[in-house]
Amino acid sequence: MKKLLSITTLLFLSISFFAVSGIAADKKTKNPSVKSAKIEVYYFHFTRRCITCNAIENETKTSIEALYPSQFKMEQITFKSINLDTKENEQLAKKCQVEGQALLIISGSKRIDLTDKGFMYAKSSQKKWRAELKKTIDPLL
Repeated sequence: MKKLLSITTLLFLSISFFAVSGIAADKKTKNPSVKSAKIEVYYFHFTRRCITCNAIENETKTSIEALYPSQFKMEQITFKSINLDTKENEQLAKKCQVEGQALLIISGSKRIDLTDKGFMYAKSSQKKWRAELKKTIDPLL
């Protein structure tokens, strides 16, 4: 009797182990680790802007459209120019913790500030600026 009970218990445990292993393996194959978080690129500015400020906006949007055409078209990556002088943008500025001119890339809980690099490269070295954007956005895809 003890032998039968031991064999039954052992059989039950091994079946349970293989069932759980199969479920875990099935989840891995059905749901590979694909990052599908939306990437939002925000350029916060004021109404009055200098040449460099305009270059940051234009070069950023152009670069994103060129580097990620399908993601941009499917709105997985978006670009929005936000005027801080308008009332309607106050809530978004507060949400993004912005009080002045800024270029932010936001994906999920990640918030990356590229304002300084934008001022360094957007007007004077578009290739470097495009490389900086790519280096920042690629890991988020």
